Amino acid sequence: MISKSLYIRALQCPKSLWLYKNRPELREVEEKETLFNRGYEVGDLAKKLFDGGVEIEFNPDDFGGMIKKTKELLDKKNIIYEATFSANGIFAMADILVRNGNGWNMYEVKSSTNVKDYHIDDASIQWYAISNVINLKKAFIVHINNEYEKNGELEIDRLFKIEDITDKVLEKQKEIPKNLEKIEKILSLKEEPEISIGSHCFNPFECDFTHYCWNNIPEISVFNLYRMNFDKKMELYNKGIIDLEDVDENSLNKTQKIQIKTYKEKSVHIEKEKIENFLNKLTYPINFLDFETFQEAIPRFNKQKPYEQIPFQYSLHILYENGKLEHKEFLGDENQDPRAELIKNLINDLTDKGTILAYNKSFEIGVIKRLAKFAPEYEKKLLGLIERFEDLIEPFRNLGVYHYNFNGSFSIKSVLPALFPDDKSLNYKNLGLIQNGGDAMDSFANLHLIENKNLKKQIKEDLLKYCKLDTFAMVKLLEKLEEFSQNPSQ
Repeated sequence: MISKSLYIRALQCPKSLWLYKNRPELREVEEKETLFNRGYEVGDLAKKLFDGGVEIEFNPDDFGGMIKKTKELLDKKNIIYEATFSANGIFAMADILVRNGNGWNMYEVKSSTNVKDYHIDDASIQWYAISNVINLKKAFIVHINNEYEKNGELEIDRLFKIEDITDKVLEKQKEIPKNLEKIEKILSLKEEPEISIGSHCFNPFECDFTHYCWNNIPEISVFNLYRMNFDKKMELYNKGIIDLEDVDENSLNKTQKIQIKTYKEKSVHIEKEKIENFLNKLTYPINFLDFETFQEAIPRFNKQKPYEQIPFQYSLHILYENGKLEHKEFLGDENQDPRAELIKNLINDLTDKGTILAYNKSFEIGVIKRLAKFAPEYEKKLLGLIERFEDLIEPFRNLGVYHYNFNGSFSIKSVLPALFPDDKSLNYKNLGLIQNGGDAMDSFANLHLIENKNLKKQIKEDLLKYCKLDTFAMVKLLEKLEEFSQNPSQ
């Protein structure tokens, strides 16, 4: 019996399916609790589009009972949630079934903001099984409408979009028997199939066997080459070129050539003039600013859109010309919209003059533009900040400094450990529960749901530590740039 998730896995990579069935201990499964919670929340809310239905309670120990209950309801009810079927070798659960005359319409609910290709494959295998039991007339995808803005009560009919995918699903039906035949052959193999790595390892999902299939790739390889598209990297790999030292440098751009040169020499590339040009643009006091944001599929607050990046926190280090360093910070209340208080504190905490320095400033500027739209009364002050921004990534991306341990990346998470390898105070891995932006985003998004007061307190403390390190890291990077400008040979 094949479920739709196994079918989608097989379409992505037959080897992944074989490993899943025969070598499950090799899986590397990360916690996806937030994603799952989001999916369940969206699914439950979408049912309100079709009120009055009866839900088949999920029981992993009694699929037969779920199928039996569905058969009983088909003659009695017009709307069924999680209707369960087994046919054509497929186990299928329809998110929502709605009676349509002498047949039924099938609705699959997705937490994404558009219909993706694998959603069609997903619904197609459902149709293949279910249409063998009942008369299916239409297939739809229900997904989030990211243009909807909440103002007042949540409007379910505007939060969701419903797209008719019936024609695409019917077109896919002729492929399914062939695909199932291939799946059966794969599962009958005694040894794992020989399938090379490729873009399929990450599309439409990153496979949970990637670490196993990619274990012959060294930590630093052609796959680390700066801004080379994946197909080009695979072209090198298929020619047997894996180590950076084996790449023909004539086909590379300037950054890639420097990347390979410094890697071979274990050296640091420094262009003093580029560093100085950047430093000369900065004026004191320098405000090192970093925002953290969260996203929600279902907006909780007024003037909030689905998946809109809502700032809930910032860290601000202020460096004065006399060398004095001051730190200020803000962390919002998880039970209310943090934006209004964040705006007031930010305007108060920033100095009236001087550079505002961010790492990848487009993100911080984007946050400020959205805040200006959110609070028109502060629009002039907020938009006035933008002209003061400079970007700390500039002297690195422009090759003022390139360290061989950047490994083709200019993110602060790559630059910082390369330039400060032995400084434990600058190591994000030494932090608590929050060690990256994803941790911060997910933790705050779910903070209002946590009842354990000690855990909530710990998360807030770790959020502050994480964001503070982001801006302190920027302070240290600026110091390092000044050192390089004075002594480029170090």
